[in-house]
Amino acid sequence: MDRQSLVERGPCHWELPATGAMKVPVVIYASETLLRAMDDKALEQAINVACLPGIVRASYAMPDAHWGYGFPIGGVAAFDADAGGVVSAGGVGFDVSCGVRCLHTGLRRDDVMAVQQRLADALFAHIPAGLGSTGAIRLNATQMHDMLTGGAKWAVARGWGSEVDLDRIEEQGQMLHAKPGCVSEQARHRQRDEMGTLGSGNHYLEVQEVTQVFDSAAAEIFGISTGDVMVMIHCGSRGLGHQIGTEYLQRMVAEAPSHGIVLPDRELACAPIASPLGQEYLGAMRAAINCALANRQILTALVRQVFAKLIPAARMPLLYDVSHNTCKVEAHRVDGRSRPLHVHRKGATRAFGPGHPDLPAALRPAGQPVLIGGSMGTGSYVLAGSPSGEDRAFSSACHGAGRAMSRQQALRTWQGRAVVGELAQRGILVRSPSPRGVAEEAPGAYKDVSAVVDAAEAAGLARKVARLEPLICVKG
Repeated sequence: MDRQSLVERGPCHWELPATGAMKVPVVIYASETLLRAMDDKALEQAINVACLPGIVRASYAMPDAHWGYGFPIGGVAAFDADAGGVVSAGGVGFDVSCGVRCLHTGLRRDDVMAVQQRLADALFAHIPAGLGSTGAIRLNATQMHDMLTGGAKWAVARGWGSEVDLDRIEEQGQMLHAKPGCVSEQARHRQRDEMGTLGSGNHYLEVQEVTQVFDSAAAEIFGISTGDVMVMIHCGSRGLGHQIGTEYLQRMVAEAPSHGIVLPDRELACAPIASPLGQEYLGAMRAAINCALANRQILTALVRQVFAKLIPAARMPLLYDVSHNTCKVEAHRVDGRSRPLHVHRKGATRAFGPGHPDLPAALRPAGQPVLIGGSMGTGSYVLAGSPSGEDRAFSSACHGAGRAMSRQQALRTWQGRAVVGELAQRGILVRSPSPRGVAEEAPGAYKDVSAVVDAAEAAGLARKVARLEPLICVKG
C-alpha cells in the first residue's frame, strides 16, 4: 500500500480515502511509530474489508492491528442488513468470543506474595491449560444444548458463580438468539470435554497488582486503587468456536458467487445478513459466544476455589467481562439517525461510553470497563469507554498489545525455559505445560502495550483508568 496516500485527520487518526472498489475509506488509529511498524498485509486487509457490500462509514484498524485471517486482527466494520450488508466469519475469527474478564480479590500485594509460590502451583494444578486440555466437566447432548443457549446464566444456575456476576458480563451473560441447531456435531464433540479450560496460544490467567491509577474518578467507580490485587482471565470458545469458523468459512466461499459477491480475498468469505446462510452463521456464532461466556464463568469459579483455600480473606466479585471476536447487532447513529448495524470486532473490544443504557447502573457514570491484556511480563490496562468512541469507531477499542512478530519468529528468538527464568528474576511466576508456548508468547513478541493504549486514548477510543503488573501467570 502507498502510505503516502494516508491523510492525517487528528491525533493518532489516519484516513485512506476510498478509491477503486472501496465503498468507504479506511481509518487507522495509531501513533506515527505504531503506523510505521504496522505490517502492509494488515493495511491491505483493511482495504479489502472496505470493499465488502453494505459496509457503513469506514473500515477501521485499531492501534494494535496486525495481519489476521480475512479481517486484520484489530479490525472493526459495521454492516447494514437493509443495504445488502454481509456477515463474515473472517470478520469474527476462529476463536469466537475470545475475551477477558477481570476479578477483584479484596487483597493487597503482601497478602499474595506471602503465598505466591503456593498460589501459582495451586492455580496451575486446578485450572486445565494447554493445547487439547480437558476439564472435569463432561456435557451430554442436553447439557450441551442448554449451555449453548444459556451461556454464563447456564453456568451460574449450576453453581459456577452467583447471579451478581451476570450484571457485570456483556449481554448479562447470555447472548440471545443463539441457534444450537446450527452448530455441527463435530463442533459439539470438540467442546464436550473442554468446558472450564484455558486452552493454548495467547490465553492465560494472571494475578496482577494495580501499580498506577490514571483516572481516579473512574477508578473509584470501578473499585480499583493502587496496590490492589486483581485477576484477569483470557480465553474463548475453545474447539467449538474454531470448528464453527472453519465450517462456515468454507460454506461462505462456496455460496458467495450465488449472491453476486466478488471477494477481494477468499479469507473474507461472507454471506448476506438476510440470507439463510447468514442467519445460520449468526445463530451458530451466538451459540459460540455463549460457550465462551460459560467457559469463563466456570474458570472464575475454579479460581475462587483456589483463593478461598489458600487465602480465605479473599473476596472476588467480578469487575467486568468483555468479548473480542464477535459480530453484534447494535444501534448506532449514522447520517443523523439511529440504525441497527451488525458490528464486527475482530481482535477489538466493545467500548461503550458513559451513560450507555446497556451498561450496569453502577458502572454507567464512568463508561464500560475496557480490559487490555498484556503478555506475561508486560503490563495490562483497565480503560473506560470514551464519550467520543461512538463517532470514532462504533464504540470500539483495541484489545491488547498486538503481535509484533509471528510465533515461528518468536520460537527462533526465545527459549521457553529461559523466558520463565527471566520473569522469575523479576518476581513474576509463570506456570505452563508448554515451554514452546511460552516462547511463542514471549513479551518481546508483542508491541508495546503502553504505546497501544496511549494511542487509543489520544484517538478518543477509550481513556486510561489503571495499569496492572503481573505477579503470577498461568499460560496455556
